[in-house]
Amino acid sequence: MRLLMVSATTYEMAPLLHFLEENAVRHSFFHFEFNHHTIHPLVTGVGMVNTALAMARSEYVKEVDLAIQMGVAGSFTPDLALGSVVEVTSDRFADLGVEEADGSFTDVYEMDLCEKDGYPFEDGWLKPGKQVLKSGLKEVRALTVNKVHGHAESIDRIVKKYNADIESMEGAAFFYACRLMDKKCLQIRAISNKVEPRNRAAWELAKAIDNLNGEIIRLIQQI
Repeated sequence: MRLLMVSATTYEMAPLLHFLEENAVRHSFFHFEFNHHTIHPLVTGVGMVNTALAMARSEYVKEVDLAIQMGVAGSFTPDLALGSVVEVTSDRFADLGVEEADGSFTDVYEMDLCEKDGYPFEDGWLKPGKQVLKSGLKEVRALTVNKVHGHAESIDRIVKKYNADIESMEGAAFFYACRLMDKKCLQIRAISNKVEPRNRAAWELAKAIDNLNGEIIRLIQQI
């Protein structure tokens, strides 16, 4: 199988790259062979625009069988412990719209600027489509934002509006690019922090990245 491994930063993928350096045949930084599989790492940069552009420009996207996005995320729910790893099965652009005079948010689908069921959207949500690999991980709904939430009032509003489990800055853009390019995809994320009034000291980023990469390596080994 030909795999595209996608992350926003090298840091989020570093343990996987170290594993491949030690256990795979390296043809270049962008090309490894492991267990009869071809693996292409792709670091996109942070955010939706960087993710979509990097996916569109990658010379490997057309030839891969599966694209896997790996990254960290903040959790809206206490049910997800810091460091836990999940699979995103629904994602959406959660700050594309207008802020109303009362502080509420109206998205582009409610404004009838975009069709909420126009391909590849389903009621405004993006899903990975037909799967070629089962992760066995807990499935969650995600929001993709340009500005991560760190204020109690805005957190409460977004949770009530979309009832999602986690948020990231890239996930929906990844799903969107893959679906438009007709590529099978999988989004795996580890919880690095709670979405709460911003408290960087409470994050467990290193633990999340270690657990994330452990699950990714497990998936690659089981294919």
